[in-house]
Amino acid sequence: MVDARPKAAAAGWRGDGPDRYLAVDGARLRYREDGAGPAVLLVHGWTLDLDMWAPQVAALQTAFRVVRLDRRGFGRSTGQPSIERDAEDLVALLGHLALERVALVGMSQGVRPVVAAAQSLGQRVSCLVLDGPPDVSQPAASRVSDGPFARYAMLAQTEGLEAFRREWRTHPLMQLRTGDDGARALLASMIDRYQGRDLLAPARPASGPPLSERPDLPATAALVVCGAYDLPARIVAARELAKRLPRGEFALVDDAGHLPNLDSPDAYNRVVRAFLSKHTESRT
Repeated sequence: MVDARPKAAAAGWRGDGPDRYLAVDGARLRYREDGAGPAVLLVHGWTLDLDMWAPQVAALQTAFRVVRLDRRGFGRSTGQPSIERDAEDLVALLGHLALERVALVGMSQGVRPVVAAAQSLGQRVSCLVLDGPPDVSQPAASRVSDGPFARYAMLAQTEGLEAFRREWRTHPLMQLRTGDDGARALLASMIDRYQGRDLLAPARPASGPPLSERPDLPATAALVVCGAYDLPARIVAARELAKRLPRGEFALVDDAGHLPNLDSPDAYNRVVRAFLSKHTESRT
């Protein structure tokens, strides 16, 4: 049998954990877990899935129990995408796995459900890593900082998902600086797998205030991280979020764009692992 994975992934990125599934209200969630130690839950961004974290699993599984999932409607999970339901799904997955304490890592659009889950979980969250966050001063329903969503929805509905994918691949948020063929193939495969359910049948606008206006922003230690070549607005948003969080820190990953975990995985992993080790009881 030929291994069709990208070369870099086949060389050791991907964890050994098999696909598992959890039935929740309205969806069937794919998840994986690798390693042992303090739990870390990784939450992907828009049009991506749990495979984006392959280089992090390889770096973290020697000291942590690494859990990652496809958010509902993404990757191989079923259901209609919903940022609001995502937070409930994260809590449900933690309950299913009997995880009493966990570090939460959210990337881009995944920052919103991670912060919302942390607000409900309280002291069960050891720390947060918030990667390339959108402008949380904007309501999630506005989609202002999550890409030109209205145009993409129209494109997908009138010309088909492949027309959307062609345009989305050229967006600055999806550009990799690395020349690594494995990273590029991994990103391409995730975009190809994106089901477009939120484009083809947009959800009802979310209610409630922007995250930054809520009085209960998580008080746990939080690292806000961003690629040095991310969009300027994203870097500003990341710095502002780090200031708003009661125990926020900020870090830039050199020579990386909006996907620093793929662009510069060694540097990204060093920063994230050091932070997790400081704020969890990781084993050495």
